[in-house]
Amino acid sequence: MKKLWLWVTILVATAGLVIWQWQPSLQFPLAFWQPAPSLSQNQRAPMLAAPAVDRKRLLADLQALTFRRYDESARQQARDYILQELQAAGWTAQLQPFTAKANRTNPSGANGINIYAERAGTDPTAAAILLGAHYDTVEVSPGADDNATAVATLLEAARLLGKLPTARTLQLVFFDLEEQGLFGSQAFVSAIQEQALQGAVILDMVGYACEEAGCQTYPSMLPIRPPTDRGNFIAALGDQGHPELLQAFTDLSTSDVSSNQSVSLPLVLTLAIPTFGGLAPDLVRSDHAPFWDKGIGAVLITDTANFRNPHYHQPTDTIETLNLPFFNGSVQLVINAVARLLQS
Repeated sequence: MKKLWLWVTILVATAGLVIWQWQPSLQFPLAFWQPAPSLSQNQRAPMLAAPAVDRKRLLADLQALTFRRYDESARQQARDYILQELQAAGWTAQLQPFTAKANRTNPSGANGINIYAERAGTDPTAAAILLGAHYDTVEVSPGADDNATAVATLLEAARLLGKLPTARTLQLVFFDLEEQGLFGSQAFVSAIQEQALQGAVILDMVGYACEEAGCQTYPSMLPIRPPTDRGNFIAALGDQGHPELLQAFTDLSTSDVSSNQSVSLPLVLTLAIPTFGGLAPDLVRSDHAPFWDKGIGAVLITDTANFRNPHYHQPTDTIETLNLPFFNGSVQLVINAVARLLQS
């Protein structure tokens, strides 16, 4: 995951149009903090309860995926595991090879392989919801948080939502070569029709939390009073043109939560960004950016990377450094929100 928050800071300073929301609500300067519109109870349609995540299964996924997934042979090992788990969950996956052109990050270009799978919805006229995450790492890191946590979340979504009858189709995409320049997501987005997609939920690091005062930092140029100095929340970054994607993470009613869900959901901090005027392509550099470039609504779900996790892009990004209860709650949060979007 790139240094996202630096670019967000520039966007806040230059555009002055960013809307933050903290759940539960706190008091902040009105010039910068505004509540996003909420649906009334009468506007909410009854929702099927999302199934509960399996903590032992999630840990097994982390253990299988936490290794350096940088060179081709290592990424093939990761692909083999992803394909195995998708098949076991009843999904039929497609390999989507691509060739990426050279850029500053990778002057010689690269060949990669995305993994795609979908479960059809009950309404063929309803646009799909995509859930995506990259499975590669930087060269030196085993990538437990970045990004085995997100890949494990997608696999759990395949198991839990694969048989949930919903109007919208669920698409799962495991992107290759994100760390070398968003190659996988760029290749994927270039080949799809935007009308067929209602929105994308992109995950990038969802397993690290800290409770010590001062463990959560923010860019010094951020023109707001930070909501907390503790890293116990999930950040959701979305475009202002598709508020329903962010709303799914902040407006979950009790009807969305199954009585057998035993994990604690994390707090959610949302950031709505205007993507008009050519600002977003230069300022946001994670796998949601190519969707924004094509005018497709997308939200990035993250634990804020290097502004919280000292093991970001380091050899020490291991399972032992994760906060597993926070990770389990983050996975359940994503499952609940995606289930809601699929039924909306």
